[in-house]
Amino acid sequence: MAETQKKKRKLSKDSLKKSLRLYQYVKPYRGEFAIGLIFLVLSSLANLAFPKYLGDLVDAVNSDSIFERIDNISLILIGILVAQAVVSFFRVVLFVNVTQKTLANLRQATYEHLIKLPIGFFSRKRVGELNSRISSDISLLQETFTTTLAEFIRQIIVIFGGLTILLITSTQLTLFMLMVVPVVMLIAVFFGRFIRSYAKNMQDEVASSNTIVEETLQGIFNVKAYANEFFEIARYRKRTNEVARQGMKGGLYRGAFSSFIVLGMFGALVAVIWQGTNLVAAGELQVGQLISFLFYSAFIGGSIGGLANVYANLQKAIGATEDLMDIFNEGTEDIQSKEARLELSDFRGDIRFDQLSFTYPSRPDSKVLSNLSFGISAGEQLAVVGPSGAGKSTLVSLLLNFYKPDSGTLYFDDKPAEEYQLSALRDQMAVVPQDVFLFGGTIKENIAYGRPGASEEEIIEAAKQANAWSFIKDFPEELNTLVGERGVQLSGGQRQRVAIARAILKDPRILILDEATSALDSESERLVQEALDNLMKGRTSIVIAHRLATVRDADRILVLDKGELVELGNHEELISKEDGLYQSLSKLQFNP
Repeated sequence: MAETQKKKRKLSKDSLKKSLRLYQYVKPYRGEFAIGLIFLVLSSLANLAFPKYLGDLVDAVNSDSIFERIDNISLILIGILVAQAVVSFFRVVLFVNVTQKTLANLRQATYEHLIKLPIGFFSRKRVGELNSRISSDISLLQETFTTTLAEFIRQIIVIFGGLTILLITSTQLTLFMLMVVPVVMLIAVFFGRFIRSYAKNMQDEVASSNTIVEETLQGIFNVKAYANEFFEIARYRKRTNEVARQGMKGGLYRGAFSSFIVLGMFGALVAVIWQGTNLVAAGELQVGQLISFLFYSAFIGGSIGGLANVYANLQKAIGATEDLMDIFNEGTEDIQSKEARLELSDFRGDIRFDQLSFTYPSRPDSKVLSNLSFGISAGEQLAVVGPSGAGKSTLVSLLLNFYKPDSGTLYFDDKPAEEYQLSALRDQMAVVPQDVFLFGGTIKENIAYGRPGASEEEIIEAAKQANAWSFIKDFPEELNTLVGERGVQLSGGQRQRVAIARAILKDPRILILDEATSALDSESERLVQEALDNLMKGRTSIVIAHRLATVRDADRILVLDKGELVELGNHEELISKEDGLYQSLSKLQFNP
């Protein structure tokens, strides 16, 4: 997916500033991280010492006490290997520990921030993109902390440490090596990157040809009905011929790369050895020193080549960090924990809209609600009807304080909504939507979502009032029955009754029903409507409806059209209005 492929970001001042914000998550473990860095430096230095002593081991054959010299150097080499193994072990363990704890904190902070963001943010972002931020991006940072950062530091130490040793060993041979080896390594890196990019394009071409097969076989009815078999054959032939052409071109590139590796890499090695043997013959260099020099040259060349990949990985990490920090820059809602919420024990459930207008931020030129003014008394049942796009669902969003009105005021119990704690106000409301969302756990967990911590007896009582216990008790696992992802194991009517049980358990003062029975069969609708009638007793109820048959018994019916209140009254009053919108809607539904 294009979304999950990280864009390369330039190492700008702003991007580095955003990346440094990660330090706050590393800071609690900076001691462990510092010790890990020390072990990394020691491991790199041990790595640099190894070629020197290998060269000394070769030159030991020219010493007076040859065997004693060989034994001593061999012991030193063994000691270096053991020390390197030990420090490498502790370096990896420390880096992994710090990384896991840091990323756990970062994941928790990201999720905590995400869940507190307003609904408007989620209307602009796709769930897949947000999930990518908290999974793929953070996993990329894990690779950076555990591997890329360590590799970057190691390669810098190897390059500069190795060059220093080489300059001390032979300045002349070092300058010659620098003119040959790094250039060849860099050409090899960029050539290899080009071939990988080309191979990816090849995979895209193959995927396109496979898409033709998949689509035509899935739509074989249409292919045959329109007699387009030969059209599809020609389309597939053209695509596969293109794949073959690209593949042959890729073969030329790979062949050229192989030839370059043989000629360039080994040619550079031969050139350095040639120059080194001349210096040995001239008495300016020992044979062991030449061997050490070759090892250091290989180390330095490999590190220079590796830096390109490290830089690319750092660019990806910076991109991931920027995307994460952009989320943290979004303002959260002012919500409160259970312990910090005020108890609204005297909350009645009166609602009043006063000259309220609203437009969505993404559509500033399209007013959704305009100068809306009406009131709902505590315990009253108000139905809201109107054509599609009239603003009914927006009304629900404003009641739940998902958005702030552009102008006007929303009152609860004659008190402006903004004077309440947001979480405490939402505690007094419950919503039963048309498209019920159930979490993938058990029925018990889904009902208890209305009031976490409720006893099993309270959950069963809520299920009975919602006409849900009748089918729940027939399951072998009863309340512990898994509902599956989004409740797929339950029928539409069963999901609705579980949602109603959830609302009953919450015991809200204000109930919002958004087309709660429109997608059900007759028997399910009867059971759900009966449960809803139980739920609405004694509560302020706002019923959003397209089917007017479900709102005839409402205390009052509010008719919206293009965001404006056009009619308000009970069924008898509105149906008797000549040329009224409610009467027109009724005629369309009952007298088609």
